[in-house]
Amino acid sequence: MGILPFLLAVFLYTRGEMDTPTPTTLVVFCSALVLFSMLIGFSLLRKSSDQMQLLAQKTAASDSGESPQPIDLKVEGELKDIAENFNNVVGQLNRANRDIQSRSFQLQAFASDLSESYEYLENENNLRSQLCRYVDNDLVEKLMVSSDGQLLKNERKHVTILFADIRSFTTLSEHMAPEEVVTMLNEFFTMATEILFKYNGMLDKFVGDQVMAVFGHITDEKSGARSAVRAALEMQKATVALMQERAKKGLPVFQVGIGINTGSAILASVGSTNRMDYTVIGDTVNIAARLEKHAAGREIIIGERTSMHLPKKMPLSARQEVKMKNRLQPLVCYILRSDSINGPATLVKTKPAPRVQMRTPVYDGRS
Repeated sequence: MGILPFLLAVFLYTRGEMDTPTPTTLVVFCSALVLFSMLIGFSLLRKSSDQMQLLAQKTAASDSGESPQPIDLKVEGELKDIAENFNNVVGQLNRANRDIQSRSFQLQAFASDLSESYEYLENENNLRSQLCRYVDNDLVEKLMVSSDGQLLKNERKHVTILFADIRSFTTLSEHMAPEEVVTMLNEFFTMATEILFKYNGMLDKFVGDQVMAVFGHITDEKSGARSAVRAALEMQKATVALMQERAKKGLPVFQVGIGINTGSAILASVGSTNRMDYTVIGDTVNIAARLEKHAAGREIIIGERTSMHLPKKMPLSARQEVKMKNRLQPLVCYILRSDSINGPATLVKTKPAPRVQMRTPVYDGRS
């Protein structure tokens, strides 16, 4: 801008539109024009520098961590384009921040749901583990996936009750160390519960040396009766095999008597406010317990209603009428023995309860 006035003076002089000046006049004139042009250029540069400095201040990153905001500057030229581009970038960043915050809230919600799901699964696994101690794994799966799988609801239903008891246990345990008695019971209970679960039975309780189980609480009465008899037959066979192993080790052996009865009973949670027990109550249970006490070693005594559901009709030779306390009419029952299995000669001989002596057939539970 300082050269332009000088060139203008030279141009006018060469065109003859200026009077021929003296060299001094020409120099002064050109110097004045140059100075004027430099002042104007300096003022323009100063204005542009101030706008750039203001733009730099407005676009500087804040240390507070707050989101950048659009700027409002009255600038011209390229600085205006820079400011507009900056505002566009700020708008995109703010939208991205809002989107990130929204996704963050969603992730927090997902994390909360995941935590609740994990807790639910943990509780379900704990419940499954608890149920597996009472019923078979397959039956637990059916209960867990059922729409109204309430195992602990109170109801009256036709079920089959099984009692299994070690014969002459008191006499046998008197000559054994406590540790040996516990080991013997655990061997028997482990074997018995595995068989009960195999046939979809529910373990009700252990009472001393006695096992109580329920069948048909999930299925129907017919299936429950058949499953109970088959479980009893297999339990007697397994007991014989277990006694053979104990006899080889020189350990005391025993026999088991089993009583089974089918009928109406109440399945309910009974107990106190701080301790509940899910069990079956009713006359059907009492009869099953009495049948078990009437059974000798390796015998299975079943009630008349249970026999009606078996695939084979019970022969008359197995029929027996037992008089029981507080009952006017004798109780009809049938006796089964696992005679097809030869037990070891060292089996404890137990004296059967008084009853009518008769030959008892072999029943294998197969159709």
